[in-house]
Amino acid sequence: MRKIVIALLSFLMLISSIACSNNLNSSQSNESVSESVQNSEKIQLTNKMTPMESEKVSKHELTLLDSITESQTESAETSEHNVSVEYYTADELRETLENNRGNMTEEEYEQSLEQLKNGNEKLPLKYILVDGFLLLYPVPNSDPNYDGGKIEFRFHNEDEGIQENKSFANFEEYLDWIREDEKQYGFSDEEIENDIIRIKAADAALQTGEYETLPAGTVDVSDQSLYAENHEDTDYRNVWEYDRDAVEKIKDSIDEINIYDEELDVEFLVHVTLPPNYDDNKTYPVFFLTDGVWRFGNCTELRGIMENGEAAPVILVSLGYNYSIDGTDNDNRIAYFIQKGDMLLDFITDNLMPYLGENYSIDYANSTLYGHSNGGVFSHTALFKSDLYENQPFGNYIIGSPAFWNLYHEELGVNPEDYINDYGYFDRNDVLCKKVFLCGGKLEDSDYSEYYNGHDTTLEGLEKLTQRLESHDADVTYQLYDTHHYQYIPDMLAEYLKQVYPIN
Repeated sequence: MRKIVIALLSFLMLISSIACSNNLNSSQSNESVSESVQNSEKIQLTNKMTPMESEKVSKHELTLLDSITESQTESAETSEHNVSVEYYTADELRETLENNRGNMTEEEYEQSLEQLKNGNEKLPLKYILVDGFLLLYPVPNSDPNYDGGKIEFRFHNEDEGIQENKSFANFEEYLDWIREDEKQYGFSDEEIENDIIRIKAADAALQTGEYETLPAGTVDVSDQSLYAENHEDTDYRNVWEYDRDAVEKIKDSIDEINIYDEELDVEFLVHVTLPPNYDDNKTYPVFFLTDGVWRFGNCTELRGIMENGEAAPVILVSLGYNYSIDGTDNDNRIAYFIQKGDMLLDFITDNLMPYLGENYSIDYANSTLYGHSNGGVFSHTALFKSDLYENQPFGNYIIGSPAFWNLYHEELGVNPEDYINDYGYFDRNDVLCKKVFLCGGKLEDSDYSEYYNGHDTTLEGLEKLTQRLESHDADVTYQLYDTHHYQYIPDMLAEYLKQVYPIN
């Protein structure tokens, strides 16, 4: 009886392999059954990078730890800065006065007229540049009568179309207000502090007179290069979350790859963490983690699990953006995971994973793609559009706390009906030849309740997806953790690694 059971099981596995091979795209439809089964064991990918993309890829040692230190920040604050100013001309000031007289008190108007009578050397500042960047906030010493104490400015609130009077007890209080004001506009901590450094430098230069006076008409405010936030030299290493000491210990096992995608016109940053005792002559599954800005930090623990003999060796790959892009910014995540999700899937499927296969020995059939929240929306997209690709880089998918409710924002230009229909996968295929792990936090529905707008909550979306998959007899596991939206991730990843990649 034992031999019969084994034979029957082998027969069922063969039937399953045939069914899956029949659901591959037409380029594989003429393969024999034996070839399909063999190919499922050793998948080969075709690299579809353009010549320009291939030329721009760079694989090198880890540079994440080269972040700006506190001492470097202090040095930036005390280093010399080039400050230049452009003054109003009498004609410009006269025109400005008349155009804005309705927003000025009579006293302010008379003072400005008096400045006009006193000559150009007394005219107010029009623009201030520090190291070539235009300041967007006034500085106290732009007023020659400033005595170092109370600061009063009148700001034009463009959003509300009104003038606002602002008063601050001292310079530091004014700088704190600027910090809070810039936070409302989504500036990173590093961007804000760089602006503060420039404001301090400008104020000191105006106090000492150590600045360059620019000819009238020099500054063109329509020149986008004058605005610091438009420059790619901003470095977001400081927002990456990881244990520095833990990374230091294994940095020799980490490769860092800058890889450009022409379709998206963006450079991605990939970290490849090799398992202990990595051997080029052996083949390893890839555990692929999106949101590298956070998930790279989990790789040290996951590698430690392998080191302790609790899981089989796998290659850990985390995908982030280069250090000039803030990977924590939700607008960036929505843009690439949702609005441009198809192009991101093209990049991962046809560029990145084949490139990795040329540099490392990868078992694609047993590799896993993971995404959470907006990344969970993407991993759902990747799963149900996987059959549209010749390349098959993943056999397993993790869809964590997918923010499907984001798909209902009209400005994103996506159709939520597509996700509800799982992108027509089961209209094209009879079976799903992938393993799926769905997960979320039991307490998370309250976390984003203001964004649901009558649509399914996170957990409702997960439950319905589970039901759809089960109705098609898919290989799906659904698990909830006793946490909110993201707190379960480290434990979940560790458990998944042990269960899906056990020691033989």
